[in-house]
Amino acid sequence: VQQNHLVCQNFSHTNCDRLQAPTPIIMKYIVALLSLLVAAVSGFAPMATPFFNKVFDMDLFAPKSDQNMYGARKKKNLKVGKLGSKAYVPNGLSRAEYEKIRAGEQAKKDANYAKNVKKAGKFQDFTVWYINRGTDKQDGWKKSVTLGHTMAKTKFDWSGKKDENKKYDGLAKK
Repeated sequence: VQQNHLVCQNFSHTNCDRLQAPTPIIMKYIVALLSLLVAAVSGFAPMATPFFNKVFDMDLFAPKSDQNMYGARKKKNLKVGKLGSKAYVPNGLSRAEYEKIRAGEQAKKDANYAKNVKKAGKFQDFTVWYINRGTDKQDGWKKSVTLGHTMAKTKFDWSGKKDENKKYDGLAKK
């Protein structure tokens, strides 16, 4: 009687003693071989766009491409939140007074931001500055007090001259 060992369901059966369950090491080799074959075959499969190109070509700012530009805050509909029924109101102030203070603070912030937006993007071109300094033709700039540097304008007059039109300079009269 010829036995079909491949159809044997019960490994403890006496007629199936040549067919054994694979050991864990053999199973690991089988899994590694199968994954290697899958990787080799999938390498030749045509892909519309490679995965990493899809990820790295994503433009997350495409819907609002100017949302991080300086001055874009006014387009974002930002506002101070309304005070709810259980909102904190400092002692000694009514809800209306506190809302007025918060609105005033927000108006100051908005005005300061608008002032800074107006100043944004105003730069001095290096090549124009370089030519105006005269570096390309002569070295007279090296003899000046500033050594060719463009000095920033300061808030105060540091020349040492007293302005007679000034009403108060912080000094008490004796």
